[in-house]
Amino acid sequence: MPKKKIKKTEVAKEGTLGIKITKLKPLQGISFSFKYYQDSNSKFSCSEKEVIYWLTLLDRLKALSSLTAQELLVNRSSTLRCHPIKWEDTSESGFGLPNEEQLVDIPYQFSISSNEHGRVHGFFIDEIFYIVWLDPDHLLYPAKN
Repeated sequence: MPKKKIKKTEVAKEGTLGIKITKLKPLQGISFSFKYYQDSNSKFSCSEKEVIYWLTLLDRLKALSSLTAQELLVNRSSTLRCHPIKWEDTSESGFGLPNEEQLVDIPYQFSISSNEHGRVHGFFIDEIFYIVWLDPDHLLYPAKN
């Protein structure tokens, strides 16, 4: 019986089936995560907010995503007001996250806009800001009489 010649299988150099491999660039700027977001706390619930609130929030997150974490933290803009949260000056004692002491190095907040729409509270791990609370009514820091 004569031997049959087996054809060599052509494998695309770009990847299997000719699909080009996507090479990701290193992260440039801050990314935002809602992994630890808590809307269940009535003080920080945004379920009743108008569309303008959400549009302003998205616009702020988009603008900040072009900065590095370090650039955000040293920014002294009066409209941004980014600074660490001092729990002893607030109405809360922490975010209430499981293993928070290992997870959160320093809690931070920043403004969504200059005088309205409140603040965003969360923490950094590398260049990712984990949003925990949206505080549209400035309720984390009680009014000082």
